[in-house]
Amino acid sequence: MSNKYADIIVDISHEKVDRPFQYRIPDRLLERIAPGVRVHVPFGKGNKDMIGYVVDISDKTDYPVDKIKEITCLDEKGTTVESDLIQTAYWMKRHYGSTMITALKTVLPVKQKLKQLEKKKVTRYCDEETIVKYLEECTRKHQTAKARVLEALLKEEVLPYELLRQKLNIATATLQSLEKQGIIKIEAENYYRNPVKQITERDSAKPLSEKQRFIMEDIVQDYRKGKRGTYLVHGITGSGKTEVYLGIIEQMIAMGKQAIVLIPEIALTYQTLLRFYKRFGDRVSVMNSTLSMGEKYDQMERARNGQLDVIIGPRSALFTPFPQLGVIIIDEEHENSYKSESMPKYHARETAMQIASCKGASVVLGSATPSLEAYYRAKKGEYKLYELKERLTGGQLPQVYTVDLREELKEGNRSIFSRKLKELIATRLQTGEQTMLFLNRRGYAGFVSCRACGHVMKCPHCDVSLSEHRNGKLICHYCGHEEHKPEKCPSCGSKYLLGFKAGTEQIEAAVHKEFPQARVLRMDADSTKTKDSYEKILSAFADGQADILVGTQMIVKGHDFPNVTLVGILAADLSLNQNDYRAGERTFQLLTQAAGRAGRGMKAGEVVIQTYQPEHYSIVHAANQDYESFYEEEIMYRELLSYPPAAHMLAILVVSKMEEEGSGLLTQFVTQIRQTFGEEKELYMIGPTQASVSKINDMYRHVLYLKHSDYEKLVQIKDILEEYSRKQELKNQTVQFDFEPMNVY
Repeated sequence: MSNKYADIIVDISHEKVDRPFQYRIPDRLLERIAPGVRVHVPFGKGNKDMIGYVVDISDKTDYPVDKIKEITCLDEKGTTVESDLIQTAYWMKRHYGSTMITALKTVLPVKQKLKQLEKKKVTRYCDEETIVKYLEECTRKHQTAKARVLEALLKEEVLPYELLRQKLNIATATLQSLEKQGIIKIEAENYYRNPVKQITERDSAKPLSEKQRFIMEDIVQDYRKGKRGTYLVHGITGSGKTEVYLGIIEQMIAMGKQAIVLIPEIALTYQTLLRFYKRFGDRVSVMNSTLSMGEKYDQMERARNGQLDVIIGPRSALFTPFPQLGVIIIDEEHENSYKSESMPKYHARETAMQIASCKGASVVLGSATPSLEAYYRAKKGEYKLYELKERLTGGQLPQVYTVDLREELKEGNRSIFSRKLKELIATRLQTGEQTMLFLNRRGYAGFVSCRACGHVMKCPHCDVSLSEHRNGKLICHYCGHEEHKPEKCPSCGSKYLLGFKAGTEQIEAAVHKEFPQARVLRMDADSTKTKDSYEKILSAFADGQADILVGTQMIVKGHDFPNVTLVGILAADLSLNQNDYRAGERTFQLLTQAAGRAGRGMKAGEVVIQTYQPEHYSIVHAANQDYESFYEEEIMYRELLSYPPAAHMLAILVVSKMEEEGSGLLTQFVTQIRQTFGEEKELYMIGPTQASVSKINDMYRHVLYLKHSDYEKLVQIKDILEEYSRKQELKNQTVQFDFEPMNVY
């Protein structure tokens, strides 16, 4: 008799996944039982035969062994859509750290039972002659409501039920009476909520360039040959990556396969969806946070039933239950929003590859500024790399001007706008062309710099900027180094040593003051709170209802406005001085993406980058739109300091009610790690230290960072610490694991 036990969920609906039941695995099934497998089990007092899903396997049980029931047999259907998703949840639990229940709730589609919508129609159920006779009788008896229905049915054999109820003001009882008499038949058919506004306009495929066609055909040919890979399309802004995606999807649909297209921001959905919808019609749908529960549920059901070919959305769309998935496309794959900030802290790129391996699908990544992780793997041959280096329109990349704000201050210009930017905005207003002003809010007020010389207060041990705390201290949130904020700049002696303070509203007010004749739209978190606000703002700007669009990073991601010929990047260094080893990469990506919005039509574009550090390599290479040179410098720094992707990193965050409990638990973790691994040379520990935001809602936060060249070693450490935490039965502390963290804690 085996001592292996399976945790089984009997009802897969979302509300019930918090209660798995444990069953013994019989010896005859030991080799065939794995997470995701469907099985038959005896359930309840009457041992009713039920279908369940294995979600975990262990050799321990919390129940008396003699009371545990045994799995009856495997289900004949074997692997289902749910099975694949449960396998994915198990993989996420193992690789990212979380409970199995939390992972299941992340991957399982919306299963909350919602009332199915239905459309009713009223059909003529007898010949015209009978209708005419009955109409005469109703008229004679002054049965006016019935008469109205019969008159309408003489014109049309089938009428919508709601038309009769609302437009002709017919009572339900009247229609039921006519049905009983055999005059009409009331029929109902279920239909799904569709969040996409119906678009009748259709587009045919655009002719592809030789390079675009090669990429599309190469990926599809690999698939036809049974080869499943991960592909990175590195294409400059405007080079036509989306047309390549459309071509791949068209080929997949022709083979009876489905596609998931991930996009990083809700703001991209409208424009992206429009392109896909015009190409593939109503077999395309969308999944995002603005949908109602009913709309989400219906899209999942449409996908499961094979009524959809393509789903578009942010990272949660990855778990769409397609039965015949052929390709997962991740556009703008470098984006932070592909990393979950809640447990399990999964990354869409790695999770997509896991789902693709379960489903036999391919993964296509695309970006003008690939993440260092993706490019590093492509260089090592793990991904297949393609380059698109020319704009589709044949236009040139925009002319970029880098303005040194230190010089502007010396020459008496204290305005938010440099003289060059003011001059170019004025020109655009005269010619009727459009301008985008991008405020780089990343790292907002999180660093201290000198406004006279640009010097940034940095940690002497970690080469990251120090964060200013309210007590006047500057703190490094990697190693805990502290120092008092000096009264004067240590580099030039200036008293202008402070954090940057400007928001989109101030920028908008400054534009109105400087250019009172300009029509201005603002796009930020405050102006896009309602369901259709993104679409309204972007449509208004696309239709020429504004001269200038002011916004944060959501305005620079993937949008295509042919009349935009000027992009102004305000405060380019904000993201550069974040307390984060990824600061240089993020700055380069943001500036390159922002610059790429200019001159996408037939007119030439210009870009103004305003910065205190024009000599910084991120800004120099972004101005030149030179990704390869940036990558070579940045990867050298990562290799030197063993940061991802050169090594792997695990952040362990402890949140506690009492400050000493949190720091104490992390100290115990360090002891556990050292007892297991000794003084392993390749394992680096940073901390424990206070998190950058050390207290939220009266809960204290402490963090420990671990670095190692072997990812599995870090997973092993996570497993040990999870088991240790379980034995400690923690009550006032929670522990979170974050592999390859995108943000500093």
